[in-house]
Formats: sequence, C-alpha cells, structure tokens
Amino acid sequence: MKCFISETEFHITEPTVVSIGKFDGRHAGHQKLLRTMLAYKETRGLKAAVFTFDLAPAVCLQGLSAQVITTDAERRAGMEAMGIDYLVEYPFTQETAKMPAETFVRKILVGQMNAKVIVAGTDCGFGYRRAGDAALLKRLSGELGYEAEIIEKEQDGGRDISSSYVKEELDRGHMEKAAVLLGRPYCISGTVVHGNHIGGPRLHRPTANLIPPAEKYLPPFGVYVSRVRLDGRYVGGITDIGRKPTVEDRDWPVGVETNLLDWSGDLYGKEIAVELLNFERSERKFDDLEELMSQLARDEEYARFYLDRHQCLC
Repeated sequence: MKCFISETEFHITEPTVVSIGKFDGRHAGHQKLLRTMLAYKETRGLKAAVFTFDLAPAVCLQGLSAQVITTDAERRAGMEAMGIDYLVEYPFTQETAKMPAETFVRKILVGQMNAKVIVAGTDCGFGYRRAGDAALLKRLSGELGYEAEIIEKEQDGGRDISSSYVKEELDRGHMEKAAVLLGRPYCISGTVVHGNHIGGPRLHRPTANLIPPAEKYLPPFGVYVSRVRLDGRYVGGITDIGRKPTVEDRDWPVGVETNLLDWSGDLYGKEIAVELLNFERSERKFDDLEELMSQLARDEEYARFYLDRHQCLC
C-alpha cells in the first residue's frame, strides 16, 4: 500500500475508486464502504484509494484533543490488510478547512486521486463548513467523468453504527458489543517495553507491557480477558489497563499489561496486538502482593473458562 502522509502535492496516475472519511475504528459501517470499493477493484480493475486527514478537524478548528479508537499506525495496517492500494492522510490546516467542497472534489478527488468512482455514505460531509454532501457528488459526477456510489448507513438494532456508538460501548466495558460494531475485537497494538519487573520475579507471572499513545481511546481501567496474535496463532491472556495502584506508590503512566497464558518467551521490542474480549473487573488497590496474587489466580481461572467456552483461540 502506498501512503501519502501530510502531503498536498501528490498524484495518483492509475484510475481509482475512492472513499472519503475519518475511518476511526474502521467499524462495520466503514467496512461496508471499503467492501464496496474492493468490489470495484475486483470487477473493474480500479485501484482502491482512501482519503482521510492526518488530524481530526476538531483538533485544528476547536483545539480539542483527539482520542481515537484506532491510531494512525493501526488504521494503516488495517487498510493494507484489507487490500487498499493508496491511503492519503491529507494535512488538515486552517487553509484546508476553508477549501470549497466543489474545489475539493475537482482538485483532490478527481485531479490528484484520479477518481473514476467515488464511494461515500449518505451522511458524508466535506469541504468548507461541510457544505459538500452526497447530492454534490452526484451532481458533479457527469461533468467530471466519475461515478458516485452512495451507500446507506450500516445499522445495529435500528441505530447507525458510528465511532461515537463504539466509544459508548467501550466506556461501559461492553467489549462483546464493541466487537460486533467493529466487526472484530477492540485492539491495542504497540511495541513491548520493559515494565517494573515485578510480574515475573515476584508474582511469577511474566507479562508483556505496552504504553498506549495519548490519543488512543481506552476502555475503563481494569482487567480483561484477552488474546494476542503470536507466531501465526492466538494466545490467551489476562490484560490489565491502568496505573498499577498496588505495586506503584507514584503516578505511574497508564499501561496495558498482559499475562500470556501457556506461553513463555522474550517479547521485548516486538510489535504485538492485544485484543480485549471481555471486561472482568475494575482496577483496585490491594492491601499487599499476597492478596493481589490470590486475585490474579481467580482472574486466570475466569479467563480460561471464558476462552474455552467462547472458543476464542481458534
């Protein structure tokens, strides 16, 4: 997959089928758009190209902090795995925000991305003050020589599937429901780093530690049944998200610590992806390590039962 990151002067020479959006979470609604694109790729030989921004518009316009379900790196990996050929992460600036919607279609989607088909949702919005919509895409299609494919929203129980909906379920710790909306389990990926080295020597439970980036949207602090993809297979785990209140007296950074079941080895420096399957309990401070170890044994018993019952490691 070819990526254009924070570039404005790019040009795709091959004819493309293009979709536009934030694609945060790459949830079931996004996947409906992407599957439609890939169908054009298969039947018409068009290259699949996605347009998004390298910065959420609200960050630039309102100074808000960006909290995303999938980081840029996770989004790129997911797009590539699906078979997307080009990913444009366009720089969002005050100048970009003032670009008229029609100019955006003419200059970028058709002029630079060489769009022959544009796939968008019924609620798409783009250009200055989001004046661009599905009707504009339809109206310009004849003049500019592309087809406009407008896709109805994917729904769950009568409600539109959106990133906001996914975040609501994550906030409640409803990992199974979030997985339905996402089309896959919620995932935290990154490079395994050294922790405080208490898990192995003192708790007899070696762990893999990740430090999620500040923009990563996290579910509630607590303990989760999880699985990690390793060496072409899934390994079950128990993942703790939080600040380790029992073993740390200071304000420890938020970490993602996973105890891998029935696996041993050196993961330091390796890229892993931890999928959270079920929320077991909230984070709490124990009186001592002995009490913590007793709870960890119960956590492991629950995790093994859940993984076996739901056949999560197949």
